[in-house]
Amino acid sequence: MIDVKETLQNAEERMEMAAMFLEEQLARIRAGRANVAIVDGVRVESYGSKVPLNQVANVSVPDPRTIAIKPWDRKAIRDIEKAIMDSDVGITPENNGEVIRLNIPQPTEERRRDLVKQCNKIGEKAKVEVRNVRGDIKEKLKKAIKDGLSEDNEKDAEMDLQKLHDKYIKKLDELLEAKNKEIMTV
Repeated sequence: MIDVKETLQNAEERMEMAAMFLEEQLARIRAGRANVAIVDGVRVESYGSKVPLNQVANVSVPDPRTIAIKPWDRKAIRDIEKAIMDSDVGITPENNGEVIRLNIPQPTEERRRDLVKQCNKIGEKAKVEVRNVRGDIKEKLKKAIKDGLSEDNEKDAEMDLQKLHDKYIKKLDELLEAKNKEIMTV
């Protein structure tokens, strides 16, 4: 027989993972403001292996429109620039021999709308994952009735599961709304 509390806890953990995924993905989307998360996905060739940018350089935001990347080893500047160009960041790096600067352009109205659509697509993926978790757990609960779980306990667990689902869908909606507002603010 399954442990209902443990099953619901497992469901909540999986739903939380979906929310964390959405948060991480939204942080990488450029909204016209500099944010070090924009370059989180950049991998730099260093000593024969690809490593995250923050392991070969100090990444900072000196002002709202600029990301400054100061390599710990000056020889790595070319590799860092190449990694940024090859990544999906979409910003051309400028360097003065010591520091690489990424100037974040002000997005146009059309670009803002595209970013909002991109955010909503990512948000929908996260919502689908939360719904899938709910479906999986519902199935487990239905099978548990055959294994001796009482129908009342199953119904109560299903109600708790639905509350969890609603809570996380609301959380995802709030994350999306905040990001869309940030994007559309000039």
